[in-house]
Order: sequence, then structure tokens, then C-alpha cells
Amino acid sequence: MGQEVLSQIQTKKNPSIELPVRSLSNIYFDPVHRLIRIGDKKSQRQYLNLSHTRKFMQTLLVASECKKIIEQNVTTSIRDLYYALKHTIEGTKENTFDDQSESDPVLEDLESALNLLREELHLKADRKGYMAGPVVIEDTGDRIDCSKMGSSGWAIPSDVEPGMIKFVENKAGFVLVIEKDAVWQRLNEDKFWRTHNCLIITGKGQPARGCRRLINRLHNELKLPVYVIADADPWGYYIYSVIKQGSINLSFLSDRLGTPNARFIGLTVRDVADYAISSNVTIKLNKGDHKRIKEMMNYVWFKPKEWQRELKLMLREGYKLELEALSSKGIRFISEKYLPDKIKRQDFLP
Repeated sequence: MGQEVLSQIQTKKNPSIELPVRSLSNIYFDPVHRLIRIGDKKSQRQYLNLSHTRKFMQTLLVASECKKIIEQNVTTSIRDLYYALKHTIEGTKENTFDDQSESDPVLEDLESALNLLREELHLKADRKGYMAGPVVIEDTGDRIDCSKMGSSGWAIPSDVEPGMIKFVENKAGFVLVIEKDAVWQRLNEDKFWRTHNCLIITGKGQPARGCRRLINRLHNELKLPVYVIADADPWGYYIYSVIKQGSINLSFLSDRLGTPNARFIGLTVRDVADYAISSNVTIKLNKGDHKRIKEMMNYVWFKPKEWQRELKLMLREGYKLELEALSSKGIRFISEKYLPDKIKRQDFLP
């Protein structure tokens, strides 16, 4: 990229950088691969265009810093990157960046333009998420048995690419992805992964990119089925959809972050009747929930009849519920009854 800009300057052309258009107009759902993807539209970020000049400068600053840290063979955080590049331009009162909300989108522009993960640019984010179960990994040269990590589990790093994380041994039969950290802790304490020969992962809410990339690798490289358990509400269903086919914001990385064969194991509204859950632990839908559910019903990935039936049932019943509601049936109900029963009957939503 730097060589192209330099060549343009040397030939007295208006320096420009070509970037994929990342707006909704260039995002689509690929029904064959079942992923949200970015289209072929491109835009030009030009130096001699006053509306582009600042972003052009910022793009080259971020690219230059990435090149430096790659050459030094070190990694840094996206927060450190922001502070390393933030300064007042000499002879002006203009800052290169006023806030990290300016540098982060520029980094995503570079990722999409270069078809690289930020981790491949030697940048990392905060750790978020944990895993436990019968798999042995090699983490930057250290051998880690995820069945012997105690109550905390193995903390999933930002960079889980093959150069950093290698799968050494695996005895698990499937992966269970859990929205709530508290529920993950319950299952880990009950050693659910041991009695059901699986890996348990939590993203502590919306999974970070490292967690989603790890799920993708476990499925594609170890051929493990992926089951997701989340709240029976629009947010829980959204988290599942992001794990399954990627997100609009990171559509250019869907093939690495999405796992189209993932299946939703629960929680569902129909579970209230099926498992005799008390109505006392349900939560009334608010106006925002109603609006969001109706929007979701129009998304392609929620068009299967099973999902349409579930979403209509939620609207009709007028309530949602959290995973913790299962504790009303007993602290170990989720690990000893609910999940084993769902898995045995293969009672999933697509």
C-alpha cells in the first residue's frame, strides 16, 4: 500500500487509497455459504480532497505504525496504537486523532483493504471469554490442558490464529457456547464438559473476535459440532446469529469469524411449557423488544420456519426470559436435566 502511494506521489498524481465500501449498500447475505459478506464496491480515499484529507493521513499513520511493529516482531493493543499515534501536527493546533473512535474504524478499513485480521497486523484487544474441556493446546509454545484449568478456565486471547494457538490433542465431541459467564461457571463447577465430553466456551455476552475465531477453528479444523445456548430474548438471538453468520460491521471477516453450521440449543419461549418453568421468572417484553423482534423476522437468517414460529410465539406470549431463570427449577437443573435432554433429543433451532 505504501509503495502504491509513493508511486502516485512520484508521478505527480493525486495520492489515493482504494478501500472496500463497508456501508449497508455493499453488504449482503450469501445463501450458499450462509454468511454475511461484503460486496465488490470500492471507494477512493484521496489526499487532495478536503473531505478525505484527514482520513487519508490517519490511514497512512495507522498503516505505518503496523508496519513498524511487524518489523520489530512485537504486538501491541489497539489502545496503545491510538496513543502512539495521537499528537498535535507541528505548526498547527490539529490533532492526528481526537479519540480512539477515530483510529478503530481506520484499522478496520485497513483490515478489509488488505484482507487481514488485525491480529495479523500484530494488534490485539483485551481478552474476553473462557474455555474448559478435554482439549490440549499449544499457546505460543506453552502446552495447556484445558481440562486442568480449575474454576477459571483458559482465558481466550485476542489472537488465536494457527501461528499462535495450535490444537495438540482433542477428545471433545462438540462445543457448547454459553452467553452468560455465570452459567458457564455453573457448568464448569458441575464438570459438565467431563460428563458430556465437550468443550464449554463463554464469550461473556457478545463474543469478542478472538472467541468467535476460536469457535470457527474448532468447528472447521477439529470438525466439532457447535451448539449455542443464550437468553430467550432478541439480544440472545442476535448473539447466536453473529456466531453463526458473522456481523454486518465485520462482514469482510465473516469467513473467519462465522460458523454457519452452529445450532441454537436454547433458551426458547416454548421451553417454559416444555419444562414447566414458572411464569414468575419471565420478563415482560418492552416496546424495544417488540420492535426488534419484528425486525429480526425480516432477516434472511431468521426466515426458517422454526425461527419464525419461535419469534411469533414470543410476540404472542409477550415475555422473554434469561438463562438464569432455569435455576428456579434447581441450581443444577441446567446441567443435569435441561442441556442433557436437549442434546439427547437433538432439539435445536437452525
